[in-house]
Amino acid sequence: MRSRHDHVLLAPGADASGRTLKAPSPSRARPRVDDRLAPPETRVEYLDGAEIFAAPADTPHATQHFDLTYVLGAHVAPGYRGAVDMLTRADEGSDYAPDASVFAQKPDRGGHRRLEELAFEVSDKQALAVPTSKARRLIDRGVRRVFCILVKQHRVLEWSRETDGWRTLPKDAVIEDPCLVRPLPLQALLDAASSDDAVARALLQKRVPALEAALAEGEARGEARGVALGEARGEARGVTLGEARGEARGEARGALLGEIRMAQEAITTVLQARGVAVPAKVARTIAGCDDPSKLRRWLKRAATAATAAEVVAGSRRKR
Repeated sequence: MRSRHDHVLLAPGADASGRTLKAPSPSRARPRVDDRLAPPETRVEYLDGAEIFAAPADTPHATQHFDLTYVLGAHVAPGYRGAVDMLTRADEGSDYAPDASVFAQKPDRGGHRRLEELAFEVSDKQALAVPTSKARRLIDRGVRRVFCILVKQHRVLEWSRETDGWRTLPKDAVIEDPCLVRPLPLQALLDAASSDDAVARALLQKRVPALEAALAEGEARGEARGVALGEARGEARGVTLGEARGEARGEARGALLGEIRMAQEAITTVLQARGVAVPAKVARTIAGCDDPSKLRRWLKRAATAATAAEVVAGSRRKR
């Protein structure tokens, strides 16, 4: 039994079928994936030569974008890089940006960025004409897997080469792929309440040094306080009862302190990993916060915030 999930979605060619799916060989040289047709830093895209406009989103479409990037970013494996709204030249007349994608970090021999291996689209429309056209061209270009999250239907689709169309994925399935550090539960993409658990497990799987140190420190403190408290109460109520209760309370307090320290370190680690500078003032604010719920909110912000100050915005008490 692989896991508690009933469905594991493997990357093409990763199972025991003996078949390896490869990108079709183009009859002529294609444009490079970073050879622009659409002007960068605008909302203009091109699909089959037609100019389309990528409109801003409202809730729940916008919040689904956030949840996708929050969860996906934590699951990206070493050697790969995640991206949001990154333009990809699919063919001569198509240059558009998947909502989120994952690609190999090392440039190709020519120094250009590599084609994404995973691509995700978020849609709140009943009609899937545009996402379908985009997916078909990305697959034809060589993208290994394309997913579409239907916001209103609360479903996740994956493009099937066999049927040349979408297939609905079970909600209890996980996406297993070489681009990901661990299987990504679809439920974490559809339910914000479960996204924190998935992100925490992924970061622990990566063995982030700051998290490892925070866990070790929390365990050490819990053990030390548990022993001390156990000895003190053992003198008054009996050694056996004192050690049991002291160790339990010490471990609980140590676990809470460890969680706080881990969250503080995780916020700084995520910002630094994204290349966002963390000024000393912000670092002190993070280090001085001992509210686990607030730290979890800041950790979510750290995944997409443009500056470190945005993460702790509104943290000052009113006078």
